Amino acid sequence: MEGESTRQQKIGKQLQKDLAEIIRSKGMAAFGGAMVTVSEVRVSPDLSFAKVFVSIFPSDKAESVMAILQDSVKQIRGELGRIVGKQLRIVPEIAFNLDSTLDYVAHIDELLKK
Repeated sequence: MEGESTRQQKIGKQLQKDLAEIIRSKGMAAFGGAMVTVSEVRVSPDLSFAKVFVSIFPSDKAESVMAILQDSVKQIRGELGRIVGKQLRIVPEIAFNLDSTLDYVAHIDELLKK
């Protein structure tokens, strides 16, 4: 977030909300019963590229869910284009990345219990 302009941050928040709705509408069954949450979206300065961070629960299904997301990136971008097409001149390219903060929190919690 640091170093991003206000416009990048606002567009990132809007894309996060819209992508979360698109993924939620697909349902958990589309992702093998895993819960997928869009935790953050970082947008490039020219607004043509969006790095989307997703957290996946349970984390043991992360690899399969990431593969599903990578395979359906064009379809998701198309749906996003229908939603934000009137507000943005360019619908950003999407790259999904795994947000591992949940795993990190679980690991720290485990260490504290010892």
